[in-house]
Amino acid sequence: MQKVVYANWSQWTLPIYPIRGEYAIPMKLWTATVEAPTQTLPVWQKSDPAGLVARLEAEALDLLVTRIDSAPLFAHSYAYHLNLRFGTATPFDLLQFASDHYLAGLKIHVEDGEDRSLLNMSKAQRQHFAAAAAERDLKLHVETSSTDRRHLETAAEIARDISAESIRSYPRYEGRVSDILQRTIADLKALAAIDPEGRFRFTLEQHEDLKSHELVRIVQAVGNPRLSLLFDFGNMTNAFEQPPEALQIMAPLVTEVHIKDVKINADRGGWAHLACRSGEGDIDFHGLLLDLLLLGKDEPQVVAFALEEEDGMYAPAYRFPDEGADPFIPGREPSSTELPSGETLDHRLARERNEAARQVSFVRSVLSSLRQAATLELGTRAATIAHKTAGLP
Repeated sequence: MQKVVYANWSQWTLPIYPIRGEYAIPMKLWTATVEAPTQTLPVWQKSDPAGLVARLEAEALDLLVTRIDSAPLFAHSYAYHLNLRFGTATPFDLLQFASDHYLAGLKIHVEDGEDRSLLNMSKAQRQHFAAAAAERDLKLHVETSSTDRRHLETAAEIARDISAESIRSYPRYEGRVSDILQRTIADLKALAAIDPEGRFRFTLEQHEDLKSHELVRIVQAVGNPRLSLLFDFGNMTNAFEQPPEALQIMAPLVTEVHIKDVKINADRGGWAHLACRSGEGDIDFHGLLLDLLLLGKDEPQVVAFALEEEDGMYAPAYRFPDEGADPFIPGREPSSTELPSGETLDHRLARERNEAARQVSFVRSVLSSLRQAATLELGTRAATIAHKTAGLP
């Protein structure tokens, strides 16, 4: 069996998973230092707000302003990942964070918080959590890291206890892509039985291994009107896709979003990503947010933009340009961020809390710049029409 090795990227010790063979990743990890491969990366341009809005019709500009003003920003538990794993933070602290920053709700993984997680709470404790969210006028969404029926049933039970609206999942199967698609479709066809009352919206997230058209195929094959897609700003890169192109494919089915930034790294011919502070990576926030905000004609199609700051989380490449028609995908654990060396635990936990708050401000600044550009564009066009009507040069 081939060993799992590690590559040193900057100050981080990051896993490089062998994915070009049909074998399970062993639980024990051997370590070695390897050279990062020489590989040309694409140059991803950042959009200028003025240039973005200039291409929009007046109706779309008005719509953009309206939707920015009511954009449903959610807190996300991963922004407190280390505090929930290594510190004393609880799900109740996440509610307070969301409330303090005037957010619309909270997306929370059922296992975040270790023994303090929703998964390990009693029914009475979960109901107390629901009451605390209601008191703060916060909507709740739950997330689980599997499409396996047992995990979905557990997530649905928790979602009922806390009066959540939405349940996110993604597959983590090992095998050929064709087998993963079949198993995931079979899993998600059970949603009607798991949620017979039809009270939840279910979302399937692109999570590093499957391509956008494969996710669309899954949703179409399941045929459940309550199943849609969750668009993550960076996860498509590991499947060798760029964010704008991935969004174009998934757009008709996207109802929820994870907002984060990543730096793209070359990885064995594919792309790995290292999550970073929002605004410091390769993601075009202005372009993606504009396109997502304008989805839906009469009503906004996207009902939750979750602020998922993940500074330091690393994910290797899973798909490659020369992979063949039905590549093999290795099994993997749920996403996790490790503690860096050379930094005390207290300092890292404080930095994570500060980064979570900073992301809220950063995303709001992006939205504000889009709104300002749209307003200026509308004003310029109105002035031009007035001049022409008055016969002025």
